[in-house]
Amino acid sequence: MGIRVSDKILQNVEKPSRYTGNEWNSVKKDLKEIDIRFAFCFPDVYEVGMSHLGMKILYHLLNERDDTYCERVFAPWVDMEAK
Repeated sequence: MGIRVSDKILQNVEKPSRYTGNEWNSVKKDLKEIDIRFAFCFPDVYEVGMSHLGMKILYHLLNERDDTYCERVFAPWVDMEAK
């Protein structure tokens, strides 16, 4: 699910873990079993977005629904933006 970022690019950014996904407590769903795929776009970098309580609550509430799959998307840091 999601897009795989090339190892060559990840070797040239300050914090590659910002872009690899699969963090603890992330929800994974079978795309064939859902009706709504929702991208929750946060207008700041990963560390700021993941510490935002409102985002955590909404991510959880959306993914509680059997028909909905919510994924988180964050703005890149300047090093990745340049890539």
